[in-house]
This record gives sequence, structure tokens and C-alpha cells, in this order.
Amino acid sequence: MSSEVLLDQGFEYISDTAAHTGAFCRLYALTAAVLNTATVVRGATGNSFAAVAIPAGGFIDGQFSSVTLTSGTIIAYKANRG
Repeated sequence: MSSEVLLDQGFEYISDTAAHTGAFCRLYALTAAVLNTATVVRGATGNSFAAVAIPAGGFIDGQFSSVTLTSGTIIAYKANRG
């Protein structure tokens, strides 16, 4: 997935432990982060995962509808809804 495609849709900066909802396609860790929960819309077995560590500079691609952090800072890139 090219950075042009990701930036075209925008992103959400997440640095707290509140639930963030939307249509996200990439979770990129600015600092080492731990996902408390992330709900996957499709593309995975099951529909959520928990306690997943992402090292600084690492990312997870998918189609997410909700993301909650335990710690760290991420950028959640918005997915194209069209």
C-alpha cells in the first residue's frame, strides 16, 4: 500500500486509552505501542485481537472499525469508504 494512498484519506493520531472508531486500514506505531483491542472488519480469522505489541516504526494492515490502546502512540490511517 503506497503512502500516497494512505495519506489521501487522512489519519487519526491516537495517544490515549479511549476507544477510537472509524474505518482504518493501517495502524502505524510512532512509539512502541500495545493494542488493548482492535476490531477487524474482514481479512482475518475472528473479528478482534487483544494485547498485541507493535514496535516503534511497525505497522499492521487490515480493515479495522475500532482501536483501543493500552500504551504508546499510533497513527490510524483512514480507509477509503468508496
